[in-house]
Amino acid sequence: MAEAFNDITLSADKAARYRELALEVASVLEGEPNLTARMATVVSMLANSFDHFFWTGFYVVDADRPDELVVGPYQGTLGCLRIAFGRGVCGAAAATGQTQRVEDVHAFPGHIACDSRSQSEIVAPVRDRTGRLIAVFDVDSDQPAAFDAVDQAGIEAILHQTFAA
Repeated sequence: MAEAFNDITLSADKAARYRELALEVASVLEGEPNLTARMATVVSMLANSFDHFFWTGFYVVDADRPDELVVGPYQGTLGCLRIAFGRGVCGAAAATGQTQRVEDVHAFPGHIACDSRSQSEIVAPVRDRTGRLIAVFDVDSDQPAAFDAVDQAGIEAILHQTFAA
């Protein structure tokens, strides 16, 4: 019983931190039109807010190859340079337009191992004001099953307010 209560408390604390971050990100980015600056700021602020974030960054839809993602602003170890739509967790998010929350990346069909320490991953599509896919936001953890519905809701909310609102 105490363990379940602790899980609820941790989830509430994490949800509160995401709400605070959303306000902080909006404040820092107010009036900034540059997409790269906006992405770099989101990466920095999120990467430094949660201990379970091992690699945090964007893969941007390549204007010259619209069926590929190319690495954008990120923090962490070396990332993959290009990912085809449909390949790995990032490619699945791009192809389906749906957030991918993967508890065990080694069990994900076609997972791309950019860093062997990665154990779990969450990837959310990033859309602009018109609804066009412009990127995916990728977070890896060196812990298994590190991401939950609170992470998903918090990340999706920050991405929506930053790029689509």
